Amino acid sequence: MEELIAKRYASALSSVAKDLPAILEVLNVVSEGTNTAEVKSALTSPIVSNEKKTEMILSTLGDNADASLVNFIKILGENRRLDLIPAITKVLNSDQQRLSNEYEGVVKSASPLDEKSLNELENTLKKYTGASIKLTQEKTDLDGLRVSVDDLGIEVNFSKQRVKEQLIDFIKKSL
Repeated sequence: MEELIAKRYASALSSVAKDLPAILEVLNVVSEGTNTAEVKSALTSPIVSNEKKTEMILSTLGDNADASLVNFIKILGENRRLDLIPAITKVLNSDQQRLSNEYEGVVKSASPLDEKSLNELENTLKKYTGASIKLTQEKTDLDGLRVSVDDLGIEVNFSKQRVKEQLIDFIKKSL
């Protein structure tokens, strides 16, 4: 339900915004701030008035904020939807990635890949998807490699145990 509401607000903002990438940069920062426990509790608290909640968010924007963003925050405050800022930002980021055809993905493995291997993997994914993908690395205890690009719905796993099992099955079938 939250995602559907966020999509409506995101499409409304993108239809009136003149400089959406700049607004999106500001919203990303505001979204990070609203994800903290203290701010979340303040935004969802019935004790704090909607005006105070709106003022709290607007004070983080500064004096030179885009007028459409300020009006957008005010509308969110009036409709008691300030807690949706992270979801709206996520939808807008996803839309922006789709428009620019540039996505971000994650490589998870026990040992980090060197820069050359990471670039080869990015190029292979580009050939497969037709989109530019920037991969970042995360260290895990996974015995293999996992590549995921959530916005494209791509997840590839290479597990040593799985390869070993498939090799044993292949040998058994060939005998």
